[in-house]
Amino acid sequence: MYRDDFLQKKLNERKEGHAFRELRMPGGKTDFCSNDYLGIVHDRLLKDPVTEMLSGSTGSRLLAGNYALIEQTEQQLARFHEAEDALIFNSGYDANLGLLSSVPQKGDTILYDQLSHASIRDGIRLSFAQSFAFAHNDMADLQKKLVHATGTVFIVTESVFSMDGDTCPLQELVAMSRQYNAHLIIDEAHATGVVGGKGEGLVQHLGLQQSIFARVHTFGKACGCHGAVILGSRDLRDYLINFARSLVYSTSLPEHSVAMIQNSYQVFPGMLAARDRLQDLIRQFQSASLRFEKLVSDTPIQVVIIPGNEEVRKVADALQQQNLDVRAILYPTVPKGKERLRVVLHAFNTPEELDRLIAALR
Repeated sequence: MYRDDFLQKKLNERKEGHAFRELRMPGGKTDFCSNDYLGIVHDRLLKDPVTEMLSGSTGSRLLAGNYALIEQTEQQLARFHEAEDALIFNSGYDANLGLLSSVPQKGDTILYDQLSHASIRDGIRLSFAQSFAFAHNDMADLQKKLVHATGTVFIVTESVFSMDGDTCPLQELVAMSRQYNAHLIIDEAHATGVVGGKGEGLVQHLGLQQSIFARVHTFGKACGCHGAVILGSRDLRDYLINFARSLVYSTSLPEHSVAMIQNSYQVFPGMLAARDRLQDLIRQFQSASLRFEKLVSDTPIQVVIIPGNEEVRKVADALQQQNLDVRAILYPTVPKGKERLRVVLHAFNTPEELDRLIAALR
């Protein structure tokens, strides 16, 4: 057996801090943890494409991995999201990594919300630009940093935050970006399919698509499939094809995956009733009194703060015993003292199921 005992030190630190992660199967419990917000996967709404017309990947898109279906799908996504152009990536992580590591240059400045997703932070770490976090959704703190920013300036944030369930003050961000000649990058991962009349995302819902440098939409949440797209100008697309290493050096998505993206975009825009049911459940949970702190959120992501890794895991384990699949989010994924239950609501959850969860948290 290979001697890799040097790994044990870090693993033991995780275990001692009650932060050790393990994979587990859903096990048929009531789903309050997946990102299948609209139930596209739960209800098997995506039809398997005709396999005879599809093939696998044969290389990166710059070599043998480009094909008509992926370019047609990019055009479809650009039209739906009212962007000049679009470029598909293998995942939201790849999209953020490629965009943020390649576009900002040495001497530029990236200002990012301190609660931004790990993929955003990792992309920034790979950039040669200087970077500074601003306090979550705090426009005064952002402005202080904009005053001292140098070079080309980028402001990066999420439309819906994956661990708090709140939204960014997008109109204020647009106004500030105009005032300081900064470029806004908005990650719409948890808004895609959910926010807006057709699930188009927060940017279009507010009619601000012409004011955003780049938008990232991912397909692994409400869309029920896989991959991501960066929306922006034709020049941005050309730039990423040339400089985004996570695209240049990755095998492209197979045709089957891209066909599923097309399929999802034919399904979720019409799921008005599902989005209405989600809003009903959100109101039901927000109006409930719990014995723990509950964050304000008008999105499917609902948060119950239970400080301490050990404490929040105990509550999550008790919910699992009641057949309620709610997962604990531990430090260091979230700040120490802000450990939490991340309760995810879905269009297929019933009011009675949610009542059971609320009763267990009272």
